[in-house]
Amino acid sequence: MVNDSPEQLNTVFFALADPTRRAILERLAHGEASGTELARPFSISVPAISKHLRVLEHAELILHRKEGRTHLFRLAARPLKEAATWLEHYRQFWETQFDALDTYLHMTSEEEHDPDDPSRIS
Repeated sequence: MVNDSPEQLNTVFFALADPTRRAILERLAHGEASGTELARPFSISVPAISKHLRVLEHAELILHRKEGRTHLFRLAARPLKEAATWLEHYRQFWETQFDALDTYLHMTSEEEHDPDDPSRIS
């Protein structure tokens, strides 16, 4: 996400939307792996894994190199960090909303239990 464009952010989130691709990224978080190693835990075809790898590569979430006949992949963390930064804004928004709701609920709960409140119906 060189320019942090909305299109690139869409591409990253599209890539992350698939559980197989997320599992591949999780595996690559532990180190470089070949396409064969990445395909091993899945009961899908090699062409299907290749398609997932191309989507991840297009989103710049993985880097690819060839060593002889072996294709090796590794995680490229920068786009994940940029997506997390974008999401952080919304995390802060929701925390503020939840804090306000918590305050409101505590206030209404205290009002319901205030024995000195003349409007309280016994």
